[in-house]
Amino acid sequence: MVEIKTDRALEAMREAGRVVARALATVRAAAAVGVSLRELDEAARTVLDEAGARSPFLGYQPSFAPVPFPAVICASVNDAVVHGIPGDYRLRDGDLVSIDCGARLDGWTGDAAISFTVGTPRPADLALIAATQEALDAGIAAATVGRRIGDISHAVGAVARKADCGLLDGFGGHGIGRTMHEDPHVPNRGRPGRGYPLRHGLALAIEPMLTAGGRDDYRTDPDGWTLRTVDGSRAAHIEHTVAITEEGPRILTLL
Repeated sequence: MVEIKTDRALEAMREAGRVVARALATVRAAAAVGVSLRELDEAARTVLDEAGARSPFLGYQPSFAPVPFPAVICASVNDAVVHGIPGDYRLRDGDLVSIDCGARLDGWTGDAAISFTVGTPRPADLALIAATQEALDAGIAAATVGRRIGDISHAVGAVARKADCGLLDGFGGHGIGRTMHEDPHVPNRGRPGRGYPLRHGLALAIEPMLTAGGRDDYRTDPDGWTLRTVDGSRAAHIEHTVAITEEGPRILTLL
C-alpha cells in the first residue's frame, strides 16, 4: 500500500531528514586516512542520539539477510556498492567511500547517502561520483506531479548508461515515511510513462548506485550484507529523500 503524506507529515519528515544530513556531514568530516569505519559509525550514532532520533538501520533484517544489521550507517568502500558493515577497516589514501544513513524522529523517517574520496582522489572516481550525482539530479527533476515512477527510473538510467556505468540489478529507491522501506519501488532504470503516478504528498528515496565497470551483476560477501561488483570495479551511491509536491520536488534530507 502506498501512503500519501499530509503536508504536516512531510514537515515531520523534513526534521528527520535534517538529522540524516547532519549525520552524513559529520561522518564525511571525520573520514580521513587511518580512521576506521567503526569510528565513522560511532560519529553518526552520536548525532542521532543528540537529536533524540533512532536508526532504522540498526537491527534491520530483511528476508535476504542472515543477521540483523549491526550499525547505524552502511559504509561501502571501493568495490563495495551498498550495505557495507562498518568494522575495523581503516581508510586508506585514495579510497572511494559510500555512506548510507537513516533517522527516525517522532514517527517519521529520512534516508540519504553520499559518496566521496579520501586523501588523493583518482580522477576516475571523481567522474563516477559526478555521474552518480547527475543521475540523482535527473531523477529528482523527473519527480513531479502528473508523471510516473518510470519517468524517474528512465532519467536515472539514461545518465548511468550515457556514462557507461552499470546499475545494480534489482536494487533502487523506495517509498519512505513511517518506515524506511515502503511502496512503491523506484527502479534505477525503466520506461517513461509507466508505473505508479506521482501525486502531491508521495515521499520517495531516490538512490542511484553506479558501477564503473558497466556491469549490473554483483556478488555478496560472507557477511550476507555487503554487495560488491563482480569485476572489482568501483562503485558510488548517492541518495536523497524527496517529497513530490505541487510546487515541484522537495529534497527532505538537506541541512
